[in-house]
Amino acid sequence: MLIGVHVSPAGGPANAVARGVERECTAIQIFNQSPRAWRGRLYSDDEVGAYREAFDGAPVEALVIHAIYLINCASEDPEIRAKSLDGLTRALRCGDQLGAVGVVLHPGSALKSDPAEAIARVGEVVREALAESESCPLHLENTAGSGATLGRSFEELAALFEAAGGDERLRLCLDSCHLYASGFDIRTATGLTETLDRCAELVGGDRLGSLHVNDSKVGLGSNVDRHAAIGEGELGDDGCAAFLSEPRFDGLPVIFEGPGFAGKQAEIEDVRKMVELRDRGLATRA
Repeated sequence: MLIGVHVSPAGGPANAVARGVERECTAIQIFNQSPRAWRGRLYSDDEVGAYREAFDGAPVEALVIHAIYLINCASEDPEIRAKSLDGLTRALRCGDQLGAVGVVLHPGSALKSDPAEAIARVGEVVREALAESESCPLHLENTAGSGATLGRSFEELAALFEAAGGDERLRLCLDSCHLYASGFDIRTATGLTETLDRCAELVGGDRLGSLHVNDSKVGLGSNVDRHAAIGEGELGDDGCAAFLSEPRFDGLPVIFEGPGFAGKQAEIEDVRKMVELRDRGLATRA
């Protein structure tokens, strides 16, 4: 398992690697552009060269890019659809440039439309974005289920994969907080096993591409996405330890997004807590 946190790429993606090293990460996650603005760009040759030099000399083994939150591939609005396609395609192309293990995407929200029609719209946008990029995988993230967000169940995730054509570049990003908030009790190894068995049955066990380990401030099935520091929420130390020691997650990047113990940004203390809980979980399983 490659353990890390979301870091800032301010000053260029090479700086994100340095920030990951400072936090003792073996994986990092970044936004490829400001998450609060549509406008973005690809990286320059100099930025890519500096990143690859930093990455090759660092203990960081995996980069995950998170697509901006403004993207809604399910939107019926032609302008939002066009901007969403552009933003997603650009994120995938940035992933191509940097050799990212994947771009994580929140599938979108149906808003007031029929969910099946919204899923079909997501599939169309995803197909176009994959066709307009080269090889970077796309990781659809499960959601907490608030409002009309798509991806709250494995049935819905399976439908999204099917609508997108089942491309081999399509993968799944599982978020522990979102799983718990959408009604999956993963506070024990047994509960997590049952959840992953269901995921494998409907989506496919080979679809797992990345992980978010976030504790939850709110209760089981609340459908509310509110992160807590590792071990300080509803999942607690035991739930986070079970998640971090799951054998089916071996080799995958697992990212803590925050807020951390020291505030909003994840720091080295959070990474060390993740490592500690993974070791504890492995000992318990043994």
